[in-house]
Amino acid sequence: MSRRVVITGSGWVTPLGCDVGSVWSKLLSGASAIGPVTRFDASTFATNFAAEVKAFELFDFIDEASNEHARAGLSTRFALAAAAQAWVESGLGDKTGGHAHALDPGRLGVYLGAGEGSLDYENFVSAHVAGWDAGLGARGGLDARAWAERAYERMTAAGELEQEPYATVTHVAHRFGAEGPALNCMTACAAGAQSVGEAAEIIRDGDADVMLAGGSHSMIHPLGMTGFIRLTAMSTRRDDPATASRPFDVSREGFVMGEGAGVVVLEDLEHALARGANILAEVAGYGSTADAYRITDIHPDGAGGAAAMRKALEQAGIDPGAIGDDGRPLIHYINAHGTGTQENDKTESAAVRSVFGERAPGIPFGSIKSMVGHLIQAAGAVELIACVQAIRTGFLPPTKNLENPDPACGGLDHIPGEARDLRDAGGVRACLTNSFGFGGQNDCVCVTGFEDAG
Repeated sequence: MSRRVVITGSGWVTPLGCDVGSVWSKLLSGASAIGPVTRFDASTFATNFAAEVKAFELFDFIDEASNEHARAGLSTRFALAAAAQAWVESGLGDKTGGHAHALDPGRLGVYLGAGEGSLDYENFVSAHVAGWDAGLGARGGLDARAWAERAYERMTAAGELEQEPYATVTHVAHRFGAEGPALNCMTACAAGAQSVGEAAEIIRDGDADVMLAGGSHSMIHPLGMTGFIRLTAMSTRRDDPATASRPFDVSREGFVMGEGAGVVVLEDLEHALARGANILAEVAGYGSTADAYRITDIHPDGAGGAAAMRKALEQAGIDPGAIGDDGRPLIHYINAHGTGTQENDKTESAAVRSVFGERAPGIPFGSIKSMVGHLIQAAGAVELIACVQAIRTGFLPPTKNLENPDPACGGLDHIPGEARDLRDAGGVRACLTNSFGFGGQNDCVCVTGFEDAG
């Protein structure tokens, strides 16, 4: 029999702040982190706004003796801060990264969805573009060796060699002495959720006792913004950025870029109980599928997303058509991928209707991207933590800016306007969180309250 997996710690870095409790309060109040880009001059861009992480300092979360992390890229620093919060909350250790319990380092692993780690845009350009000198190609063709050596020198000076995609996992594993499985996935917007799901499977299979899992990303720079603008995937509502992210609204016209990190401590249940850990929730189910449709598009019928949800529910032992003793569907909240693009919202809604049938309208199904933007590879992990908070508090965050629901999104309960208090209705005992990646990667995680788990 596979082992049960519980969450004993959580941490995040978000555009609304970093403390889990205070950010959760802001989400419930409908606060928006979306505003003009301040990191570079975006005045000539079709989209000149984003949800930036501001006033962030890594050494607020780890001790200042950890200078080996000081030159890490922004994405890596976000991940380190989120992991440190989760580590401390779990009781496994303190902000030094040391172990407070007799934890076998070979049974401690890391699984992250971590994207580009560029220290900043100027260093990126310096290393990869400004390294070129027109003189290198004069009178004899391109001197590739000279260009490469010059670029390499600039990369070293800028700290870019510390920031290849796997570097985030390396930093986190080093920081917490994790000598077990160390893996990174780059499945675009699904990566944060996929890393948690796959890390849970590693524990279920007996290959680790504890995993630090989640996602981290930062691409609010000219190249990152331009790429999505060229895809026409981003909102261009320049006149009022706070209302630009409009999941499920008929007037939605693209997502808003965010950044940040989310990390949870996953633990074998028996291991957690043996050390007296405070269990926040249980990872009851996980489903992962691919559309196998097109390189850049999701399948319009939502079959891949529906299949991922069904797999997660099946592993959790939850019948999507059943009703509980309280008269409610057994899933009390679906955290939507809900990007605010025309196709995603319509397709995801179709997938939910496909899975839950006549029960679908009775399940709250909202998107916090309306407030923090799309955190790309960090999104799934941050949204998983929102599900844990919903279970622990009995509140659901609203979908902001939803004024005229799109009939194509099927008459579902998208939690418009204000947070939902479900404490008198029996609370929140089981949630799904959906993450659908660029090119048709679909991941769904089911989390439940531990006291409700069988």
